[in-house]
Amino acid sequence: MNASHSKLTDWGLKQIAIGNRYTILDVGGGGGRSVSKLAAIVTQGKVYGIDFSEQSVVATKRTNAQWTDLGRVEVQNGSVSQLPFADGMFNLVTAVETHFWWANLPGDMREALRVLKPGGSLIVIAEIYKGMSTGAGKVAEKYASRSGMTLLSAAEHRELFSNTGYSNVQVVEKREKGWICGIGRKPVANP
Repeated sequence: MNASHSKLTDWGLKQIAIGNRYTILDVGGGGGRSVSKLAAIVTQGKVYGIDFSEQSVVATKRTNAQWTDLGRVEVQNGSVSQLPFADGMFNLVTAVETHFWWANLPGDMREALRVLKPGGSLIVIAEIYKGMSTGAGKVAEKYASRSGMTLLSAAEHRELFSNTGYSNVQVVEKREKGWICGIGRKPVANP
């Protein structure tokens, strides 16, 4: 996972400005490469990683041992459906190659919104989605329902973000690669 998603992750993260003092949550970190990339960006911030798989948590901790020793990364077992974090804790929540596996996609999007600070953003990055033009996308669409995946089109990504409370929604596609990136911001309350 770390090697195969590296270029996708780099592309996706370039779609959003990330401050060096941000507090970030990476949901479903797999092998931990995204957490590592984020820790290198937020030189004065902190990155939290969460995954429901104990094996992925172990892998992420191993990949990020140097950042953990410096107190810049913390990784734990948990679910996006019940994030073990306070309301309004994060500037950014990231999900690379994971949101299509979330058990309750609208509810889980709202749970990510809950832990974002007002003005904070959620970014979801994936290399497969409904309606993509590459061969891998066609195969993924064919078997998605059997595997438990929820594949969305670009328009459905936009709608999901909007319907779950996000503003300033953007969906960026890199069609020749079959990549998609959805970004939404937690609204700032009017004074």
